[in-house]
Amino acid sequence: SGALPPDAAMIGKAIREEHHRPRPLNITVEHFFKGYPGFSMLIPKIGCVAAHPANVHRLLYDEGQLVLVFPEGRKGTEKLYKDRYRLRRFGRGGFVEAAMRARAPIVPVCVVGAEEAQPVFAQSKLLKRLTGLIYVPLSPTFPHLGPLGMLTYLPAKFKLRFLEPIHFEEEGMHEDKALVQTTSHEIRARIQENLFEMIAKRKSVWFG
Repeated sequence: SGALPPDAAMIGKAIREEHHRPRPLNITVEHFFKGYPGFSMLIPKIGCVAAHPANVHRLLYDEGQLVLVFPEGRKGTEKLYKDRYRLRRFGRGGFVEAAMRARAPIVPVCVVGAEEAQPVFAQSKLLKRLTGLIYVPLSPTFPHLGPLGMLTYLPAKFKLRFLEPIHFEEEGMHEDKALVQTTSHEIRARIQENLFEMIAKRKSVWFG
């Protein structure tokens, strides 16, 4: 959510500071961010990896690492403020297949606050043509503050909710494409339901 989503940083902070077993968090990012000046060098330094199945499998299966995936992909990043907290389709369930293949659990996470911290009101078709970039959001801070505007956030109050983990202990589950899709849809529904509940209980965007 947002021009450069703050969700990942907040989730990573929660794991570092509040989990009984703090661990590094590997964040998967879409390939289209590589075209932005400075971001291609910044992304690996802040623990981000390209959202490729081979990378996810290596981290989960070979290294036993934590991996943060945004199943909405580019559709979620480009989502406008008017559509805030309404989840897009979770692609073809690649994140579920990767977890099943590695027999690693999925822990769904709900984040409230990010959509207001960096709202996107429109996409600039003119700037896309002029720059050749495929993602040029118009937000309260971008593009008039330049690249720094993509890292500038409004002081919205964040709330996180970690849902019960989903385990995949049987070998070969990833080969059942129908099961992969069904699981993906169920995870999306669980997150969406909890997001609506969290928003309904929220009294203020800025104070929680």
